[in-house]
Amino acid sequence: MEKFKNHKGYSRMYQENKLTLGLFFPIESYMGDVPEMNIEKQMKLAKRAEELNFASLFVRDVPLRDPNFGDVGQIYDPFTYLGYVAANTEKIALGTGSIILTLRHPLHVAKAAASVDRLSGERLILGVATGDRPIEFPAFSVNPEDRSELFREAIGVMKKAWKEHFPAIDSLRVHMTNGDLLPKPKLSDIPVMVTGHSGQSPEWIAEHSDGWIYYPRALKFQRALIENWRSLTDEFKPFTQSLYVDLAEDPYHVPIPIHLGFRTGRNFVIEFLAALQDAGVNHVIINLKYGQRPVEEVIEELGEFVLPHFPALS
Repeated sequence: MEKFKNHKGYSRMYQENKLTLGLFFPIESYMGDVPEMNIEKQMKLAKRAEELNFASLFVRDVPLRDPNFGDVGQIYDPFTYLGYVAANTEKIALGTGSIILTLRHPLHVAKAAASVDRLSGERLILGVATGDRPIEFPAFSVNPEDRSELFREAIGVMKKAWKEHFPAIDSLRVHMTNGDLLPKPKLSDIPVMVTGHSGQSPEWIAEHSDGWIYYPRALKFQRALIENWRSLTDEFKPFTQSLYVDLAEDPYHVPIPIHLGFRTGRNFVIEFLAALQDAGVNHVIINLKYGQRPVEEVIEELGEFVLPHFPALS
């Protein structure tokens, strides 16, 4: 999008007809639902990912541990953690995949996001979602049937609060007439990416978001989804997806399906990513949770053999 051409995170990740690669925190493999998240190891790996020319580092927003769900994400509050990551890196994009707007007050999200974006030097990509874990809604006194409406409200509030000085806002959770949100993003806006459908139509997402984050799907399905998405807007809005990868030592290892991804060698990874790029995917966030090799080895192999085909853009 033209308005984000000077946003360092966006311009590093996104360009029409190009695909770049990122990593999800925690940058480790682990059994069960709770990762180790050794902060020294994680920052060392984050810096190495930046050196190798990964385009982004993403965190998840998992407010509560649900033992039945199987994964708590990266444990720490996403905005606090991204502030720490920002201080330990220089240019890599910092993303959220994704902030649960239904469980957070929109003015708090707007302030936290603007703070991270300013402190990082315009590197934040704000992925947002409605949430899908049943235990969360009663814990936060939110009616899950209101998710779609609360989601729309939050995006409208944030965009207005970032752009306008002393905005008048009257919505479900915000009744503001004499206050102003500080800091403002340097560009008076932050790239907001809707995750999944979040209770919205593709038409609404195309009009009100700056891009779409989706789940790994069969290539034919993804291509059709993206073609429809592109038909709904006359300007480039990027398409992002996640992908779980267990990288085998044998570069010729044939793909074996795992949860939301595959175990395979690097040659198929390159081939598959090229097919995604051809289908219109602009960024792939790799999750290494199910990896069987030391994560340091995997990152180095991806950096040496895969990233040259899909390098960061700035």
